[in-house]
Formats: sequence, C-alpha cells, structure tokens
Amino acid sequence: MRVDNNQRIDTLINQLDLNDHIGLFKQFFSRDDALYMQGDQELHYRYIKALDAIEFKAPPKVGDFTNIKLHLKKHGILQFEQLFEIIKVVRYFRYFKNKNLQGIIGEWMDRFVIEPRFFEVEKYFTHDGKFDENLDENLFGLGARVKEHKANISSSLKRLTSSQKISPYLIDSQVHLVNDEECLLVRGGFNHVLKGALIGRSSSGGFYVSPDTILKTKEQIRYINEEREAIFYTYAKEFSSKFAELLPFINFVDKEFTKFDNYQARVLFAKSKDLQLVKSKKDSKIILDGFIHPALHHAKPIHVDFSKNILMITGVNAGGKTMLLKSILSAAFMAKYIIPMKLNEHKSYIGNFKHILAIIDDPQNVKNDISTFAGRMQQFSKIFEQKDALVGVDEIELGTDSDEAAALFKVILDELILRGQKIVVTTHHKRLAALMADRDDVELMAAIYDEQNRVPTYEFMQGIIGKSYAFETASRYGISNKIVNEAKTLYGDNSEKLNLLIERGSQLERELKQKHKKVDEKLEELEAKERDLKEQRIQIFEELQREKNALKQSYKIAIDEAKMAARAGDTQAIHRAMNEANKKLPQEKKEKVSQHVEFKVGNNVKYHSKKGVIIAMKDKNEAIVEVDGMRVRVKTSQLKHTQLIKQKPKTDINLQVQKRAGLKCDLHGMRAEEANEVLDKFISDALINGWDEVIVYHGIGTGKLSYAVKEFLKAHPKVKKFEDAPQHMGGFGAKIVTL
Repeated sequence: MRVDNNQRIDTLINQLDLNDHIGLFKQFFSRDDALYMQGDQELHYRYIKALDAIEFKAPPKVGDFTNIKLHLKKHGILQFEQLFEIIKVVRYFRYFKNKNLQGIIGEWMDRFVIEPRFFEVEKYFTHDGKFDENLDENLFGLGARVKEHKANISSSLKRLTSSQKISPYLIDSQVHLVNDEECLLVRGGFNHVLKGALIGRSSSGGFYVSPDTILKTKEQIRYINEEREAIFYTYAKEFSSKFAELLPFINFVDKEFTKFDNYQARVLFAKSKDLQLVKSKKDSKIILDGFIHPALHHAKPIHVDFSKNILMITGVNAGGKTMLLKSILSAAFMAKYIIPMKLNEHKSYIGNFKHILAIIDDPQNVKNDISTFAGRMQQFSKIFEQKDALVGVDEIELGTDSDEAAALFKVILDELILRGQKIVVTTHHKRLAALMADRDDVELMAAIYDEQNRVPTYEFMQGIIGKSYAFETASRYGISNKIVNEAKTLYGDNSEKLNLLIERGSQLERELKQKHKKVDEKLEELEAKERDLKEQRIQIFEELQREKNALKQSYKIAIDEAKMAARAGDTQAIHRAMNEANKKLPQEKKEKVSQHVEFKVGNNVKYHSKKGVIIAMKDKNEAIVEVDGMRVRVKTSQLKHTQLIKQKPKTDINLQVQKRAGLKCDLHGMRAEEANEVLDKFISDALINGWDEVIVYHGIGTGKLSYAVKEFLKAHPKVKKFEDAPQHMGGFGAKIVTL
C-alpha cells in the first residue's frame, strides 16, 4: 500500500514538473526517507519553525539501521563500520544537546539520556570512525611491529634500487604499491639479477616485481595482522553484546534521528535557496501571493485567489494557463508535505487536501488502445472515487465536440462539487465557461494578451472569460499570413461577435451578482448594528436603574444612622452621619470647558512626564519638541505649557537626513555586524525625522545577511512590524519596515 502511495506521489511530482526541486531537496537528507512525515503535521511544523530559528551544522550522512538492529536482536556481531553508524548519530545528538537550547527543541534534546555503557564503546572510535589502537596495549605493540617491518621493507627496496647490479634494469627508482604489494618496476631480462614474484605488467611493457628478499618480512606482517584481526573480532563481539543490551535506546535514537532528519533537511534547504516554510491549513481555501514555480527561471510571480470550489482558467494559447494550474497544485502539494517553496508566506494561504490529482497528459497511446476522450473519461471516473481532493484538469475539452463537451463537463463538475472536490480547470470552451459562470462557487480567470505587441503577458485577471487568440498564436509560431487570413474569413465576423457577447454577458452577470452580494452584506451589517444599539440601550437603562436603587438604599441607611444619633442627642455623631450620607449622594459633575491654547516656537512645554522646548511648528495642531536631546513630532493637544527648569549643558547635534518619498537603506555587500550598526543608525534617523515606514535592501545571496536583518528588526523596540517588499521594489531581497 505504501509502495502504491509512493508511486502516486512520484507520478504527481513528474506531472507538476517538480522533479528537480524535490531532487535538490532530498540531497539535504542525511539518510533516504519518504517525503511524508507520519504523525501530527501541526506539531512537526512547530519543531521545524523552532529549528529554523537556530544556527546549526548539518548532520553526517548515516545509513539505515534496519539490518543493524536485526543483527543486534539476534545477538549477531557487527562490523566496526556498523557500530560507528550508531555512534555518529548519538554524537550528533550530544552536539545538539550541548547547545543548551530553550523551548521545544531544548525539551526534545533533554529526552536524550545516554547510557554510561555506550561511552565504554564510543571511546574506542576516533572522529572519523577509525579504531583507536592506542587504548589497547597489545594492539599498540602489534601496530608498532608492523610499522617496523614496513620500514625494513622500504629500506631493503631502497638498497636494491641503488644496487649497480640491478639499476640497468630499473625503469624508475620508485617503490610501487600494486595490489597491496610493494614492488619495483623493471625491464625484461631482470630475472638474471633479481629474484622475486611477478605482480603485474605496466602499460609501457615493464614488469612489477616483488623481490624475494622482502617475502619473509611480508609473511611476518601477515601473521601480525592475523593476530590483530583476532583482537578486533574480540572487541567487535564485546561491543555488539553491549549494544544488544542498549537496543531500546538505539531504537529510540534511530526513530528520533529519522524525525530530526526530516526537520533539518527542510530548514537547511529553505535557508540555502531563500525559500519559505509553509504548512497547509485545515480548510480548502487557496490564496497564492508571489508564488514562483521552482521549474521556472525569471518567472513572473503568481497572484491568485482560489477561495471558491472551481477555478476556470481561459485565455490566450501559450499564455501560461497550464503552468498556473501546475503552480496551484504544486503549492498545495508542497504545503501538504512542508516542502520549502518561494512565495510571500505572510499573504498566502494554502488549504489541506487528502488527495491531489492531476489530469494533464493525453491518455491516448499505442499500448492502451483507447481514444483521448475515452481515456479522459476513465480518469474522471477515478476522481468520483475520491473525497476531499484537489483536482487539476488541463484542457478539459480535449478529444471531443465542444458543444457536447460543454454540457457533459458542466454536469460532471456540478457532481464533483457536491462530492466536496476542489477543481482547477483550463479550457478554451467559452460555452462551458459561460455555463459555469453563473455559479457563486466558480471563479473565472483569464490569461492576458498584449494586443499591441501581439504577445502573451503571462499575467492573469480574475473575473473574466478570456479569448484564445488562436489566429494570433498561429501567426506568432510561423503559420503564414495567407493561411491565417483565410481562416479568419471562414470564421466570420458573426462568430467573433458571438464570442464577445458571451464574454461580456458573463462578465456583466458576475458583476451584477457581486453588487447584489455587497448590498445584501451591507444591509445585514446595518441590521446587526441596529440590533447591537438596541441591546446596548437596554443594558444601559437597566444598569442606570440598578445604580439608582443602590444609591437610594445607601442614602436611606445613612439617614437612619443620623436619626439614631439625633435620638441619642450626640451632635457630633449627627454631623458625621449627615456628611457620610451627602458623600454617598451622586455628585453633579461640572463639564470642563475646553479652551484653545496656542503654542509657539521656544515655548516650554510638558509632553507626558517629560519636559522640553518647541523648536518648530508644522501647523497649529502639530509641533516638533526637543526632549532630552531627542526631537519628537507630537500633536499640540498632547502638550501643556510649563516653566522649564534650567537645562543641563548638552551637545547640539545637527543631523541632516535627506527626505524623499521612498526612504531606503542599502545593506548589500555588508557583513552582519556592520549591517546591524548601519541599520540601527538609519532607524534612529528615520524616527527623529518622523518617518513611519522605510525600506531596507539586503539582497538574497546566501541568506545570512537576510537572517541577520530579520533578527535585528524583531529585537528593535521601535519596529512595529516588517514584511517582504513587493516584487517591483525588491521582493524577498528587501523589507518594508513600519516604525
């Protein structure tokens, strides 16, 4: 079942032209794994975003633990290479644990408690996986003897190369290593002066010979290596036994590393390509802003609102309709599996779908022996078996008569909507588009054609039915004007006018429905406000009555106390009781008469709890005040006249900031620390001069400068918010900052 699902995913990736993008993404995995992460996607996304905020090194490449765990379960003996695979993973988690992180990543790392028995094995392996022979006295001694024997072999061979008897037969004076055997390269006839074993032939016709004089030494090395291998086997047996006891821990580490690998691959891939990590929402709405399909280079970003059930894309041939369909399905697919993509994550919204299906290719071929239309009907019949699916159909009318297809596919689309499907369709059938256009749950979108330059713009407009521009497209791709003109004549003006009437009629009908909808919404809003006002009036009246009753009761109690004091003849008690009663009576509030206060340059004023001096007046309602050496633009309604205490001596700073409509700061080419200093001064200047929105250019590059700018803006107390700039102002290489 899982194999079939993987095959469907691979087919979809191929249909949506995502092969290269997914291929690059998989290179960031430490071990091979499926794209889909089992479990709660919302929880996975929280971990991914938390990891995205951390700087860390990539994990090492690690093999699969399936066979390793199976050997341990059966008490088999692992090779050192297999043992080191486990050690690599544990060492990497220890590296992460030592970072002492906070939040959910820190809590996750705290769950890794490494058994002391593990260190008893790990200490024998160097950082590159070699067995550390220095920790075993016997191995150390045997290794020293091997080195000594190899040194003797090297000396013997050097003596032979310098021998006058052998030198005439030597092709060169070097010691060669062939098949792990030290040997000399000699010419033919060497057997008269040199006894040894022939190892091989050189490309020039020479002979590689291992002299008999070193055979004895080599034999001794072999005996030593056999002894070493026996010791290594003992260690492997001991280590495997200890790891078998730690099998639950190894299972836990293996499972957690697979999960971590999925997280880190997404984070590092996104950072390397300046992509965004987006997770699908719980409904079916799709809004894409600034999306760029990864298969396109220098593409125009896509902006589309697909909140309804059906999106019908019409318009010029070769105008990007199919690519728009693939982009919508690709965005939904990548959001479903949290695969990094390029878009404006703050303005985009991507729903979640149980299945994503694409009907794009022509199903007709020699093997299946069916027509194009029959193949399409087979594909549509499978869609009816699915629920909660996002379906993309390219050229829905492919392979049959347009009028019949319009009626058939209208009914098919109606039925699919009832089954909860969400469908993207490209079509040239104005009749089908017109039949569907009267529905409130259908969104129309047309590819725009530049009639002046006679080329498609690869941009789209929502709410209209577009022309196919078949004649213009034919001319653009090399069909002669003679043929095109004859076709236009045959087509006739009446057909063209009919198409225009269909397009205009559909547009007017949709506009009228939208206006009716807005009027109904406004009326409903007014009625809701009226109901709220009535409820508020009733609540205020009831509250007023409660207050009156409470005051009457408290006054009655106070008067009763005064009467009791009068009966007792205590004059002071009477006065106190009367005063208390009067205090409890509602006091008449005197309304303050607002007086207009004028302010001038040089006036001493108080702004909140700070005192300052007016240094400039913008108009009667706005002034620039110098407070504690800083200039602030405020409303005069927030100022009060006051006598300023003699100011302490201060240094006057004349700061000149050039004011223009688009105040900007260019950080291209700067290091992170230098950029932070420049950006800090720039924001201070902008605040002093009253700017409330600026633009910062940092570029894309490796993403380090972009990351530094984001972190600085997050931490700055005067920055209200920031977001990526529009495409024409720098896109992902710039930030619009609100102060």
